[in-house]
Amino acid sequence: MLPLLVLANAVALLQQDSASGPAASSQRVWLSGQVNVVSQWHPSFAAAYTGPNSLQPAQERATSVVATLYTGVQLGAHTELILDLESSGGGGLSQALGLAGFTNLDVVRNPTLGSAPYVARALIRHTFALSGTTQSTTRGPLNLMARVPTRRLSVTAGKLSVVDVFDANSVGSDSHWQYLNWTVDNNGAYDYAADTRGYTIGAIVEYQDRSWAVRFAEALMPTVANGIDYDWDLAHAHADNLEIEWRHGSGTGSDGVIRGLLYLNHANMGKYSEAIDAYRAGIDSVPDITAHRQVGRTKPGAGLNLEQGLGRGLRVFARAGINDGKIESFAYTECDETLELGLGWLSPHWRPDDRVGVAFVTNGLSSDHRDYLALGGLGFLLGDGALTYGREQILETFYTLSPVRWAGVAFDYQHIVNPGYNRDRGPVDVFGLRIHLEVAK
Repeated sequence: MLPLLVLANAVALLQQDSASGPAASSQRVWLSGQVNVVSQWHPSFAAAYTGPNSLQPAQERATSVVATLYTGVQLGAHTELILDLESSGGGGLSQALGLAGFTNLDVVRNPTLGSAPYVARALIRHTFALSGTTQSTTRGPLNLMARVPTRRLSVTAGKLSVVDVFDANSVGSDSHWQYLNWTVDNNGAYDYAADTRGYTIGAIVEYQDRSWAVRFAEALMPTVANGIDYDWDLAHAHADNLEIEWRHGSGTGSDGVIRGLLYLNHANMGKYSEAIDAYRAGIDSVPDITAHRQVGRTKPGAGLNLEQGLGRGLRVFARAGINDGKIESFAYTECDETLELGLGWLSPHWRPDDRVGVAFVTNGLSSDHRDYLALGGLGFLLGDGALTYGREQILETFYTLSPVRWAGVAFDYQHIVNPGYNRDRGPVDVFGLRIHLEVAK
């Protein structure tokens, strides 16, 4: 039902579009909607064996539909209230199993949740002015202010997505207009706090200056890996996130950004070596990470995020990440180290509203993680029943044709070598078609 409401809202906004002008940016109320439909297909591929959490080797198709209603109001000069409703329907290839770099970021990893609408974001943000000067900023569903203080401190609290703010990238973070793969749009080794839909409850404090920024977040972890419920035992379960950002050449077309990320998760997590030892000692019939969880375990990680403008809309970007692979993957995906390089063209000269890009990412596992899977253990995403380890390598390219600013049709191709880090399976080619509608008042 929500997709229909969003489409109706889009039509109404389109009817008002001709009346929009400079005054629209001064409005304090935000109302918009988006619908993102992704259909993917892969042909059959070679597989020496297939396990319970494998990408299925027979050809298959899957379609996901995500619709969002964005609402917000600016109270006074510096306070914003944001409430977003969302519906996520359909599904992903093989129920989103068998790949660390899964092919569609829109897929909810628990298909039993259904497509009933839910609250995606419900947050309040207040910005404290630390300078007398201001600068213009682009309004959007997550940023209602048209002008912000040049130096400012903002505090955000409520239900939110950590990666709305952390590890963001203008070329490689937007699955609605750009890439689709999980480990292209986000740092695969960043096991950021989230429920199975990608949201959490937390608070973010962010300081912004002309050429640099620093942000810190505390957020709730799920009760179990990839779970929908939050763990409210804050003394033993929470996520600490710290990111520092440096910018240069702002607004020149050859501007660049460097972001350094550190995080530390505290949760009821398992340790791969303990699961392996219990299996080899005959205590467990199969390696089972869920039987060896311990309250208050910690998992640290670090990431680097770079982007650099080359002029004429061309931007190159890169990510690198690593985490403590001795502790189980818990919230995002099963990846202990990653390296990514990509190129995006945000406004090619032949069609300024189109987008085109190509990216390559290589993902890896720790020795404990790979041994666990090789002995037949299951993670929340992976488990072929055995494993001949090889790095999972993904090449993705897309072209988004945008006949009007509020709509896009994208053609996406992904080539995946060693799916699920397994040299006994694949490679696999995944072909995708995305239709996106988006209108903002």
